[in-house]
Amino acid sequence: MFVLATILNGLAQILHMVCTLYTWVVIISALLSWVNPDPYNPIVRTLRALTEPVFWRVRKFLPFVYVGGIDLSPVAVLLGVQFLDMVLVECLQYFIQMMRHAEIGII
Repeated sequence: MFVLATILNGLAQILHMVCTLYTWVVIISALLSWVNPDPYNPIVRTLRALTEPVFWRVRKFLPFVYVGGIDLSPVAVLLGVQFLDMVLVECLQYFIQMMRHAEIGII
């Protein structure tokens, strides 16, 4: 049980780091859209490749993300990523805590 709890704890931490990293990628991509950078820059191409497929799905699913000419799909993606981060990581942490309590007989 201890080994499984430790593995799940590592998985929860990695999931949290991935969500945090993707949050920053979305923020940087949204900020770059304001300045219209060189589209052939490898960093810009990487950021676009990481974010545009998700933005496209959000724009397709939520047609109201264009408000007054402003694209709100990055905001919707950020809310979704933060929600997933909070829910999944908290659920994993709670499950790990229950496993550890059951292991020492607290429950």
